[in-house]
Amino acid sequence: MMRPEYPRPQLVREKWQNLNGEWDFLIDHGCSGKDRKFYENADFNMKINIPFAPESKLSGIEYVDFMKCVWYRRTFTVDSSAFDGRILIHFGAVDYRSEVWINGVSVGYHKGGYTPFVFDITDKCKEGENTVVVYAYDDTRDPLQPRGKQSEYYYNHGCDYTRTTGIWQTVWLEFVPNVYISKLRLTPDIDNERLHVVATFNKDCEETMTAEASLNGNTVTVQSVKVRGTTAEMFLDIKNPELWSVESPTLYDLKLTVGEDVVTSYFGMRKIAIKGYAIEINNKPVFQRLVLDQGFYPDGIYTAPTDEDLKNDIILSKAVGFNGARLHMKIFEPRLIYWADKLGYLLWGEYPNWGLNTDDPRALLSMLSEWIEEVERDYNSPAIIGWCAFNELGSAHRIADIIETVYDVTKGIDPFRPVIDTSGYIHARKTDIYDWHDYEQDPAKFAEHYESLAHGDGEYFKNPKDMSQYGGQPFFVSEFGGTWWKIDDEGEQGWGYGKAPENIEEFYARYEGLVDVLLSNPKMCAFCYTQLTDVMQECNGIYTFSRKAKFDAARLHAINSKKAAIEE
Repeated sequence: MMRPEYPRPQLVREKWQNLNGEWDFLIDHGCSGKDRKFYENADFNMKINIPFAPESKLSGIEYVDFMKCVWYRRTFTVDSSAFDGRILIHFGAVDYRSEVWINGVSVGYHKGGYTPFVFDITDKCKEGENTVVVYAYDDTRDPLQPRGKQSEYYYNHGCDYTRTTGIWQTVWLEFVPNVYISKLRLTPDIDNERLHVVATFNKDCEETMTAEASLNGNTVTVQSVKVRGTTAEMFLDIKNPELWSVESPTLYDLKLTVGEDVVTSYFGMRKIAIKGYAIEINNKPVFQRLVLDQGFYPDGIYTAPTDEDLKNDIILSKAVGFNGARLHMKIFEPRLIYWADKLGYLLWGEYPNWGLNTDDPRALLSMLSEWIEEVERDYNSPAIIGWCAFNELGSAHRIADIIETVYDVTKGIDPFRPVIDTSGYIHARKTDIYDWHDYEQDPAKFAEHYESLAHGDGEYFKNPKDMSQYGGQPFFVSEFGGTWWKIDDEGEQGWGYGKAPENIEEFYARYEGLVDVLLSNPKMCAFCYTQLTDVMQECNGIYTFSRKAKFDAARLHAINSKKAAIEE
């Protein structure tokens, strides 16, 4: 079995069954499978290795042409004890629209290619062998379907790469009591030395909920509250908290017991705030030295081959002096968020909006529910320090309403993190951070762009007419560099930004010159270098696509880790 690890680190139970592994598979080119009742009986003429998409090598299929409709089938076994409670089937992500049948009966439908969903299948299961069938519809050329960096053409091109269709994260069964915690929301408050806990239940609950927080195996506090209804909240006292930070990513363990349900989780005591031109972490300005992470893998495409690969990407990034990443144009696996929490690595959560026609007012309906699911899924992570739902939108005034609505919804769910309305070259009416993309390769010309920010009013950064102008927010160059550098033994001919350096020393000089411009600017709060790895035809990574080193890690670390003016 590939990817055997528990897929949801923020809400863990002991009783579960991983359904990854070999499934039956069928490409339904005519999208007629529902009419022909494939959920009851069909000629599944291929085998696929879940959780890998059929385009990937690791799936065993490696079919890279367009597949609008695909079907999956496998059996699983349930023993009689499971019927003492409820049986849930979870999907980490299925791209894009999906429907699930258990023993020929539909149990639910989900829209959105990046976020998890779950169905209660207790009443459709039987003791012994059961059959699950999954249908997925995916059209990357639909202007109302967000696709992120998946290519809308047959070939990869520009900044777009091989597509991902259908199941691409873990499928699993969970065995829970009749009344159980379905959602957990954890909000640290370091100034008042407490943790706000909100638990949501699957139905009305009349029990006592007990929470136990511990650190390094030692109990910190045990507190209880009475539960009446579908939601319970409490404040856990965390006296003299050990704070979570990049340098010391302290995590507390949390155990919740309510009735027969026992779940474990974790949390970090960490605060984010804006003060002047700085983003503060734990009441101190921290310059965010970020890297753009596309989240692609040579053999797994969207899906990391192993859990260790997710961890290793963070280790590689930190080795060259980055302290975090933009999780770019993709909602990453929860296990990547977990490793960032464990290792002390700052993350910006993003949404794969490319492919979505935001000039069409229906676009809001296409993406908002999935964006809400993302923010709620990763809310508890101390590593997540900001949100950005859109990347490089056009300048049409009519898109401002969509951007502002998503901004307001995001702040309504999470008022504690900064939100960028849209990353790139425009901003609408509201944004907590003003960001800019700048691929100028000459450090001297690059510096000229930010003179007015450092010593004036930011006059250079003029939005199109009727869009918001720079208003003195913290400033973030959220894409820069992308310098073309290819090592001889790997990859396609490819491309990068600007003219490739003549030699490795020219690369280092260019890199240091660009980075120094940003670190030395007293109104700059963060940068994000493009990018962590080469991706297929893009040869502008710090590492190759297969994660081989292209540069001297220690030399880059020394450049990136210079003290920033905002930290003085």
